[in-house]
Amino acid sequence: MATTPMVPPNQAAAGNPNFDGVAPPPMAAPPPPGTDMTRICFRDQLWLNTYPLDRNLVFDYFALSQFYDYTCNNEQLRLRSIHPLDHSQLLKMTGVEYMLSEVTEPHLFVIRKQKRDGPEKVTPMLTYYVLDGSIYQAPQLCNVFAARVGRALYHISKAFTTAASKLEKIGFVDVENDNTAPESKVTKETIDFKELKRLDHILASLQRKLPHAPPPPPFPEGYTPPTAEGEKSSENQQAEAQPPVDPIIDQGPSKRRKF
Repeated sequence: MATTPMVPPNQAAAGNPNFDGVAPPPMAAPPPPGTDMTRICFRDQLWLNTYPLDRNLVFDYFALSQFYDYTCNNEQLRLRSIHPLDHSQLLKMTGVEYMLSEVTEPHLFVIRKQKRDGPEKVTPMLTYYVLDGSIYQAPQLCNVFAARVGRALYHISKAFTTAASKLEKIGFVDVENDNTAPESKVTKETIDFKELKRLDHILASLQRKLPHAPPPPPFPEGYTPPTAEGEKSSENQQAEAQPPVDPIIDQGPSKRRKF
């Protein structure tokens, strides 16, 4: 099975002696990639213009990226001139390896990083995907859930804050000065009673559906409750807070740094 010629980083310097005939010391392998690299992507247009991107060569293309771990079992197979995705050879080894889980040639390739402890015992670690020649790390499911829940809570809190600010204006009457001219009078905001009734009905239905809040725990000894000014400043900070970052919406393929 044909593969692109690759030179391991720990043997590149050893195979190129200088003019004095003295070979430099071998270079150490690069450190393993980090677990959170969802904000970057990799693309080598020169390689894509030279070789076809299919199931036989996609791993050689993936090995060029910063997501590749040179201590994996696939690298040992490459040094022995064996295809790095040979499943029969990987079953005989233990340690970190990469597997091609899903393929939709030539647009999508899903590569799973896993730890093998036996022929039938593997532990998934991370997932990468090659989309139209660009390599990305897929975000973990817990991070996606946490970001979605945090964003939903942010918008719910913002909606209740807006509703509370509008309810504060109900019943407020400006005291007009009889001496002011009619042209200088400030126009009052008209109150739509139908909209107020509809809003009250929505809030009442939400209050009936939600369970009662548990009583607050007692204050610890020596604790001083915050003052009214401190509560107002905290509410202002909460209103100005930004929604949490979504690893899919805010850090999608179009918003990641390319290498």
